[in-house]
Amino acid sequence: MAPLGPFADLIAVGCSGGPDSLALTRLAHEWGGARVIALIVDHGLRAESAGEAAGVAAGLAEQGIQARVLTLGMPGGPGLQERARAARRSALLDACRQVGAPHLLLAHHLEDQAETVLFRALRGSAGDGLAGMAPVSVAEEALILRPLLGVPRARLAATLEGWTMRPVLDPSNADPRFARARLRAAGEVSAAARAAKAYTRRRARAAWQVAGRLAEAVRLLPEGCAEIDRERLGRDEAARRLMAALIRAVGGGEHAPSHAAVARLLARGEGSLGGACWLRGGRWLVREAGPTHAGAVWDGRFRPMGALAEGMEIGPLGSAAASFRSRARHLPAAALARLPAVRRATDGKLVLVPHLAYLQPEWAVSCPMMFSPRAGAVTDFAALGEFSRR
Repeated sequence: MAPLGPFADLIAVGCSGGPDSLALTRLAHEWGGARVIALIVDHGLRAESAGEAAGVAAGLAEQGIQARVLTLGMPGGPGLQERARAARRSALLDACRQVGAPHLLLAHHLEDQAETVLFRALRGSAGDGLAGMAPVSVAEEALILRPLLGVPRARLAATLEGWTMRPVLDPSNADPRFARARLRAAGEVSAAARAAKAYTRRRARAAWQVAGRLAEAVRLLPEGCAEIDRERLGRDEAARRLMAALIRAVGGGEHAPSHAAVARLLARGEGSLGGACWLRGGRWLVREAGPTHAGAVWDGRFRPMGALAEGMEIGPLGSAAASFRSRARHLPAAALARLPAVRRATDGKLVLVPHLAYLQPEWAVSCPMMFSPRAGAVTDFAALGEFSRR
């Protein structure tokens, strides 16, 4: 646990009650680096699941571990395991936000990593897809940590020896209807475990390189743009990885562009890709002009840190940016125009521009905007590079 710190006062652990997550919960609790809360997700897919979840919570309470049950009530149907994983992740992260836990520990171990690599290989993945799960990744709600990726399942089972609490076994883990269960039954996973370690090391080395390049060549601004030293950025693999992440962050996209497309952009030294625009001269990467996207994270980039007053709406500063030039001489005009601004919905009157400390005096409203690109984007590299160094 020590290389993962420093922790806040509270860390969350995803705990299904199975032997792997129960072992992680025990390790985190007995490590004593922070107070632990176990988050137990009940998908509602089996009649017994609610009782099992309640039993796990009660058992953890007897061990002095705080627990919370998250009930989903998922419907059956196609793609069940994929949907269940996505719903579980969303529920765990939302619970982290609610309880104020900035770290979420997950119990994925060596065989889980091997299954992921093998499963992706069978689906035709290559490159980053075969690197498996990252030991650390950044979500909007919490830092996700997987401290057990190099630990075999048998060692986790041994960790529970002598503990009065017994694990709950989910029969769906051995259900042949699911591809991962079939891989386990066929004995393919043990052969892939050795490859999984190599892929994980390769991911860590690459992330460390990108994190170093990020520190040398890029300044990511809270206004949602990036200042780039094009010579230090370079055009190699680390540059392509970093530029892809920057484009995703600044452009607000769901996914990063392909490395081939990024390589072409780096060769040109300017241009548009993935909702971002690399301005002539190569110094600035800004949000491309075009439609914005509403949602909890406005335009895929900015999270409102308060509630909007009734009758207000968020949109880009746009043509009004010219009158604010003296307030933001450190920004290019294109970045200034894409800053979030709050206007009155009825007539479009400008009320608030959080990044420029502008507020109409007759309006008692406050709504700070935090640059919060989807899934952490660039910050994934910084966090993973730091983890790898430790």
